[in-house]
Amino acid sequence: MNRRILIIDDHNDLATALDEVLSNIGHEVTIIADREKAVSRNDLESFDMVITDLDVERSGPVGRLNGSGATCLPKMPEFDVDEKIKAFKLCAANFRRDEFDEEELKSLMALVLDHKIRFVDRIETVKDLHENIEFEFPSTLALMSIVLDYLMKRVEKLGVIDAKRSNLFVALDEAIVNAVKHGNKHDAKKLVRIAAEVSSKEARFTIEDQGEGFDVKNIPDPLDPQNLFKTSGRGVLFIYNIMDEVNYNDRGNRLTMVKKSEVEPAVEPVGEP
Repeated sequence: MNRRILIIDDHNDLATALDEVLSNIGHEVTIIADREKAVSRNDLESFDMVITDLDVERSGPVGRLNGSGATCLPKMPEFDVDEKIKAFKLCAANFRRDEFDEEELKSLMALVLDHKIRFVDRIETVKDLHENIEFEFPSTLALMSIVLDYLMKRVEKLGVIDAKRSNLFVALDEAIVNAVKHGNKHDAKKLVRIAAEVSSKEARFTIEDQGEGFDVKNIPDPLDPQNLFKTSGRGVLFIYNIMDEVNYNDRGNRLTMVKKSEVEPAVEPVGEP
């Protein structure tokens, strides 16, 4: 199926490569290099997918990106003046649901993230980066492995974790599956929003669904012998044990969790006095 895809890329890090491959497989691609033009458009909802890759400066027009009519554009985190910050968002919130095909969307997302890893996320260019990453897509488990794999690679490249020793994957997997399965109850008409704010010091993740929510205090204690054979609550326990900070909103449909850097910074040798 022909899809309308919008790419907003102010430094052409990703746009040209994606334009060629997406156009060749039959999709209609629109590219905008200026963030102000993107914000001022009133047809963002007509695109099946919006891909945003922006360099952000403290002095730039950051606030406009968070305005009304820009729901598929990234939100800007707080950051220090001297930080180099990148805002990437892959939004399929308006992916047409007629003849909805999970594998089609999965293939598109995999293609985009593969190109970003190859053309943008090279270690030499991202090691000192403060990046804001966002995903917004229909609620389906078929997309989880792609998103998880990408987030783990980004967090590892920025030096927060050693993927071979970290249990971060387990916590992220539990949180996202809970959002799709228990929050949205596998309803593809509802969205899952995943945000990751990553620097070399920590990774902050927010997972939000459009379900009714729940009270985390009402989850059966998985450590109670009476609940030994119940699976309910074990995922939340894993998350609390793995992450350094865990917070649910009052409704219980948005989880924020923080992983502090596990990688010890290199120590410069001290010279002889």
